[in-house]
Amino acid sequence: MTTRSSAALLTLLCFLPPLVPEAAAAVTHVDVTARGDLLGGKPFGSVGSYEKIVARVHFALDPANPHNRVIVDLDRAPRNDKGAVELWADVVVLRPKERGRGNGTLLVDVPNRGGPLSWRGTIANESEIDTWYLRQGYTLASVGWQFDVREAAGLLRLAAPVARGITGRVRSDFVVTERSTEHSVAHIIQDAVGGTGYPVADLAAHDAILTERDAQLSARRTIPRQQWRFTDGRTLHFDDAFVPGRIYEVIYTASDPAVVGTGLAAVRDFTDYCKRDANAIAPASRAYGFGISQTGRFLRHLVYQGFNASESGARVFDGLLVYVAGAGRGSFNHRFAQPSRDSQTLSPLFYPNDLFPFTDLPATDPVTGKREGLLDRARVEGVVPKIFYVNTAYEYWSRGGSLIHTTPDATAEVELPDEVRVYFIAGVGHVPGPFPPGHRPIREIVGQQPENPSSYFLFRRALLAAMDSWVRGEEPPPPSRYPRLADHTLVPVADLAVKKVNGIEFPREAYQPYRIEPGPEWPKGITAEPPAVAGTYPALVPQVREDGNDIAGVHRPEIDAPLATYTGWNLRDAKTGFGGARASFIGSYIALPRDQVLSRYRTADEYAGAYAAAAVALVRQRFLVADDLPALLEGAVKQWQFAAVAP
Repeated sequence: MTTRSSAALLTLLCFLPPLVPEAAAAVTHVDVTARGDLLGGKPFGSVGSYEKIVARVHFALDPANPHNRVIVDLDRAPRNDKGAVELWADVVVLRPKERGRGNGTLLVDVPNRGGPLSWRGTIANESEIDTWYLRQGYTLASVGWQFDVREAAGLLRLAAPVARGITGRVRSDFVVTERSTEHSVAHIIQDAVGGTGYPVADLAAHDAILTERDAQLSARRTIPRQQWRFTDGRTLHFDDAFVPGRIYEVIYTASDPAVVGTGLAAVRDFTDYCKRDANAIAPASRAYGFGISQTGRFLRHLVYQGFNASESGARVFDGLLVYVAGAGRGSFNHRFAQPSRDSQTLSPLFYPNDLFPFTDLPATDPVTGKREGLLDRARVEGVVPKIFYVNTAYEYWSRGGSLIHTTPDATAEVELPDEVRVYFIAGVGHVPGPFPPGHRPIREIVGQQPENPSSYFLFRRALLAAMDSWVRGEEPPPPSRYPRLADHTLVPVADLAVKKVNGIEFPREAYQPYRIEPGPEWPKGITAEPPAVAGTYPALVPQVREDGNDIAGVHRPEIDAPLATYTGWNLRDAKTGFGGARASFIGSYIALPRDQVLSRYRTADEYAGAYAAAAVALVRQRFLVADDLPALLEGAVKQWQFAAVAP
């Protein structure tokens, strides 16, 4: 087929009627906006070729349904003539063209701030797609769920209903890495990724307050109102300029909040529709949810608030793959919630992201006496999924990761449910750095040490295969691997075996989740701004060897054949302000002296042999698939050359 005829066919398909005129559950109809062969119809093993479908999925939620009542302000949203609340979500699907040749499993990617993550290039660049998923026969779907995704090509959005006529206080905090007179109220991380935030209701904003402080818990200093203003609904101008080394916070009045919790319902109902409707655009017998960081927390929130039960009470996700979520949930279902807000060292702070309970089975909060677990509601309703929690060293240092398997006072281990595995990926940061190890531009995340290039991505294929085998009843997954109190591989920072490696000092503290008190109206989904802070929950960190590398957990081959100390922490460069505080997201690469490297591995082949032995062991343990080995071994040689060969 010629390029011109292919384009004509795609144009025709865009104007065809919806694939499903009347779908199951809360999905009312699907508008297909683009449909065509993936990668030019290239076959993927015995599965054959795939097609890509870009669609807008429409939903109607019944506010009276017991499984929808938890959605804050759903009863305040506009309704159609049937009394239902309408919304739509962007969806991208990759599915085998010949239905019977797939493996019957749907992998639902929950996009992080609008961007698909479980495979790459689903919209913008098909050539980057990880075809391993396709060769296994998975159907892949990314579902927009965040109402305030920023404007950028290829991002997936949710058109959430709006509760008109409601006003409330909204808070935005931020730090800057260089002097600036203007800043957005939105939460923006590197590469301008984040949410848009809520516009101020009145540009005059006579009741708005802007403060600055020198540390997280320092007293706030009010900046005189005549020195700053809103230049538009979402932008602040400060005459004296925002400067590095201070935490700024603005609190203002906004109106007409989105019904943010409908994002949880959209993911739930799209997945349920795919499992229950034979004519769905991504039909499947079983479904797994996949989330990274923000959306890993989203999946923890989803199961905690009962969204793994459909409107009819059926189990939605059979398995959840929760990556680098730490102990958090998120701002996903309250009035004026800001889903993009996370919890970092300096900003954002004090959002309802790290609230008790942290563990799946019930534990008791030592202050309030409340006893609760994340899976309580799912257990009562009989819809508990299989779950993998995968955290890196960063989450233990900077996201309270230890709290998912200890009591809230960190004095004892908490049992894991039979349906859960916890995997700690040793010596890895939240976001991998470049190779060769180096630094990012000053406007982004800047640490004192070269960034750790290691990533947990390496284990995703094998863990998905293990989850699929487990859900099918074929074979249980590898046993949990994480640092424990009993063998002293989980310790307070003060008890680390070494405090310094090659002259580089370890951080003196780890993140302790703040015990915030959202206020008396929190049961109704309304938080006080700012919330009170009534202390912290103690979090622990992985114990290290003499070389500074983590002892416990799943080791990348680099940990067992080390050329450096690989950490989940890095300290901020003083140029960015708050020099010496833990930097967000990144780890450190602390190179071993070259003479030490050469005393261990005299040649590239010798190092590659040690590295290969560690990698093959991971394949046997089912943490890697054999397909991963060639690229790994090629990378091992490059790593040795960087570490051992003088520039």
